[in-house]
Amino acid sequence: MATRMATRTILSRASAPGRIFLPTFGASARRYMASSSEATLKKTGLYDFHVANGAKMVPFAGYSMPLSYGDVGAVASHHHVRNSVGLFDVGHMVQSNFRGPTATAFLEHLTPSSLSSLPHYTSTLSILLNPHGGIIDDTVITKHADDAYYVVTNAGRRDRDLAWFAEKVKEWNASEKAKKEGGVEHEVLEGWGLLALQGPEAAQYLQGLTSFDLRELTFGKCAFVPIEGFNLHVARGGYTGEDGFEISIPPSQTFEVAQLLSKPPVQLTGLGARDSLRLEAGMCLYGQDLDEDTTAIEAGLTWVIGKDRRENGDFVGAEGVRKHLKEGPPRRRVGLIVEGAPARQGAKIFTPSGEEQIGTVTSGIPSPTLGKNIAMAYIKNGWHKKGTEVAVDVRNKLRKAVLTPMPFSPTRYYRG
Repeated sequence: MATRMATRTILSRASAPGRIFLPTFGASARRYMASSSEATLKKTGLYDFHVANGAKMVPFAGYSMPLSYGDVGAVASHHHVRNSVGLFDVGHMVQSNFRGPTATAFLEHLTPSSLSSLPHYTSTLSILLNPHGGIIDDTVITKHADDAYYVVTNAGRRDRDLAWFAEKVKEWNASEKAKKEGGVEHEVLEGWGLLALQGPEAAQYLQGLTSFDLRELTFGKCAFVPIEGFNLHVARGGYTGEDGFEISIPPSQTFEVAQLLSKPPVQLTGLGARDSLRLEAGMCLYGQDLDEDTTAIEAGLTWVIGKDRRENGDFVGAEGVRKHLKEGPPRRRVGLIVEGAPARQGAKIFTPSGEEQIGTVTSGIPSPTLGKNIAMAYIKNGWHKKGTEVAVDVRNKLRKAVLTPMPFSPTRYYRG
């Protein structure tokens, strides 16, 4: 997920080595490669910038995106972000503004989040739900004012999300509440850039480009920040588990800002490292770890549902959510440490005896940071306790695995 904008037309969010290796993402990359052609792929505003910097471009979520740069592989890039600072192009994400007198009520209808109490210039992870409570998409919602929100959604869900927004805005604006109090407008920020500066040295680097005291910008907060003559929307957060910033940029300024943000020690970083970083941080990738048949309770995202909304909130999908809250979900998202070979997406999980299948791996990689095989999975309720031993089928051989709390690698967000 992502954030940003320049002065008025935007709103924000605070929201994923030697050899090139495709962790869980590898299966996704190959899937996109099989279904996409260069002629049909979209490009972010930084496509030429990537090519000029030696990027290996691959299809991802309908876009041509950098996998790695030059002879620097995913593992080396991963370690650089964990130890220094890396720059990611996430301009494929869909950035939107929602404005209007009833914008808060509308988004509280569309999501289970408690937005009324969210402070201005603060972001929250949220989810769009279908009528059954399944997850249409995960999103980051930033509140700039009671009548102005900035929302970032996934590129791979663009068509589904935008059609859903259009349908729900139309329904809302035809309601008595909207006719009486005012409706809602949805604006897609087409062509805007979105850059993620991530790593323990990100703040020091960015501080050298601005007079704004970044210590005032704690995790989940955002502000319009002057950066070398540009007034940009900067949100503190990201998809790596490290301290960092997501910066939204008008189309005409994206290239220049990317140049400003990519000088040493910053290293340009691609999708391969992004996937291993997000998995170590225990963050979901839509389409692998989340889908429309999965509820927030199953996904371990109960915390995104406002406590004041769990019993009485009138939001899309509320009945399905309350059923799982009351009765418990049939399965739960868990973390695994797998012995031997890494378990990849689709690997089956069994009881220790191997007699009964009790789950499925959704993402899995050899962790560059831990030196262990980590995986994210869904497992039958009752088998989800920390320390539980199970067996995972890896290449037709059952491997021992232990349920392990996520994040696998401790997060290092700046909270002041």
